[in-house]
Amino acid sequence: MTRRCALVTGASRGIGAAIASELAATGHRVAVHCRADTAAAKAVLDSLPGTGHALVTGDVGAPGAAREVIGSAVEQLGTVDVLVNNAGLYAEQPVATTSYEDWRAAWRRLVDVNLLGPADLIWCLVDHLRHRIQGPQGACVVNVGSRGAYRGEPDAPAYGATKAALHALTQSLAQSLGPLGIAVSAVAPGVVRTDLTEPMLAGDAEEAIRRQSPLGRIAVPSDVAAAVAWLSSAPAEWCSGAVLDVNGASHLR
Repeated sequence: MTRRCALVTGASRGIGAAIASELAATGHRVAVHCRADTAAAKAVLDSLPGTGHALVTGDVGAPGAAREVIGSAVEQLGTVDVLVNNAGLYAEQPVATTSYEDWRAAWRRLVDVNLLGPADLIWCLVDHLRHRIQGPQGACVVNVGSRGAYRGEPDAPAYGATKAALHALTQSLAQSLGPLGIAVSAVAPGVVRTDLTEPMLAGDAEEAIRRQSPLGRIAVPSDVAAAVAWLSSAPAEWCSGAVLDVNGASHLR
């Protein structure tokens, strides 16, 4: 049986690393993507179960990078059946205390990485799929959005807005790519415990965030990875267009 091939962006740490591991455990050959920290990405790569995995680098927010990232993954894996758009940036920029120059710079960088990067990668993937011998049937895209798209991000409005746009992109492309046999879905996590979010959990903040969920805990990367792996599976095809809340009932809509 031919193993499916997956590209996971931002997979050198945290949620992306957990997604890469979960997909490898379910039989995928995985391209582990990072922007620049190749040492961390190589460590993730070496930890994956199975064989035939690959390392891909590139700044997804840079013009032209999507072609290089998809091209490198296809060259090393032979094809890409599953694209997980996990790479993203979070930046606080309270409107009342942020300079105009910093405000503009943050907005443009987050739009480039959180929205235009995934959009470009999807275009390049679809172009590859349409021209491969077996066609695009059975391929899928899973975008990693955020609870903040619905709940609001008062101190990080560009982050919340770009994630909301990513959810909308997910649903638009689920409709346009469905006739090609490509499913498109997303997950919307809440706060997840990673090395990047540890500063947010300092002091009393940890208990406050823990109390947001009736389950009484803070998510870990494997919680999100399990949802992404299921959405990447063939039985989840009928969930194309869905944005799956993965927030422990901390925000209901």
